[in-house]
Amino acid sequence: MKAVHFGAGNIGRGFVGLLLHEAGYEVVFADVADALITQLAAADSYQVHEVGEAPTVRTVTNFRALNSSSQEADVIAEIATADAVTTAVGPHILKFVAPVIARGIAARAPGLGPLQVMACENAINATDILRDEVAAQWDPAAGSLADAAVFANTAVDRIVPNQEAGQGLDVTVETFYEWVIDRTPFAGKEPVIPGATFVDNLAPYIERKLFTVNTGHAAAAYFGFEAGLEKISDAMADQDVAADVGAVLEETKELLVAKHGFNRDEQEAYVQKILGRFSNPHLPDTVNRVGRAPLRKLSRHERFIGPAAELAERGIVPEALLGAIAAALRFNDPADTEAVELAKILAASTPEDATEKITGLERSHPLFPAVSALVEEAKAVV
Repeated sequence: MKAVHFGAGNIGRGFVGLLLHEAGYEVVFADVADALITQLAAADSYQVHEVGEAPTVRTVTNFRALNSSSQEADVIAEIATADAVTTAVGPHILKFVAPVIARGIAARAPGLGPLQVMACENAINATDILRDEVAAQWDPAAGSLADAAVFANTAVDRIVPNQEAGQGLDVTVETFYEWVIDRTPFAGKEPVIPGATFVDNLAPYIERKLFTVNTGHAAAAYFGFEAGLEKISDAMADQDVAADVGAVLEETKELLVAKHGFNRDEQEAYVQKILGRFSNPHLPDTVNRVGRAPLRKLSRHERFIGPAAELAERGIVPEALLGAIAAALRFNDPADTEAVELAKILAASTPEDATEKITGLERSHPLFPAVSALVEEAKAVV
């Protein structure tokens, strides 16, 4: 079996690539980072160091590496004979890898089964985004895209922090991971990936992860940044920060239980597991890294505005989430381009206009007045 994986970075090597390797796939990494691809192409193996409870080291072998820019024809040829294509490139990069994937699918021999495509990104229904981008590039003369490829949404979860200098290709990750895949597109022929979980309804799992892991992680970053703390584990060791993050996840827990029917005790256990993961002192994750890109994190259907808006629609004032939103608005890391852009928007716009631009909320939405008031407060300190 062979999988072409777009994204040879830490998540690609330390999570998706690792699980594909352990499932028996030969993994072909594709990336535009030439130095990284050159290093991978020259290596026989690399190690994934899992830290936390029951730490271990896993060795990844049987991989190759291609530059998807300068070796595009080779990547297309690999896709043409692959069993699966996966990505870990970031949702905004999917549109750039889609043309190569489309050409690779079109080049497949008629006798091959459909290519199994899964985008493993921090976004809701990222594979749908990728499918639409591939469809926009698809030549109808190549036949039916629906017959040539199966696109399955996934929910992925593993904390992969910035790596220590000098690690080379090796990656340090937490011991916990979750890769949940929508079973239904495969029509009974889903791939055998022992580390993955296949479900018939992915939507609740996507939102559970986004509104617990991503919401909580970002909240810890922004509250920790304001407290002058460096690492996420330092932030979670601070009693006040930990209490604020816990209050945020109490609100998202109530939403998830009400909306998706999760068992309350099971969701509480999930929340506690997540809080424990954030506190892992072996992960050198910083509040600046986790807090970067505040504009994306404050967008309409993301980790803060998304659940806060749904709670407001249910007549609930999301006080803790509003506190996290306020902290995100005040995130002023000059090294982060989105933080700089956020400050410019706050300085140049009225509170109402800035709220619309940053969050995507309509002025008639019940959450809008509360967020607009926070934006006005943030403007005063820009």
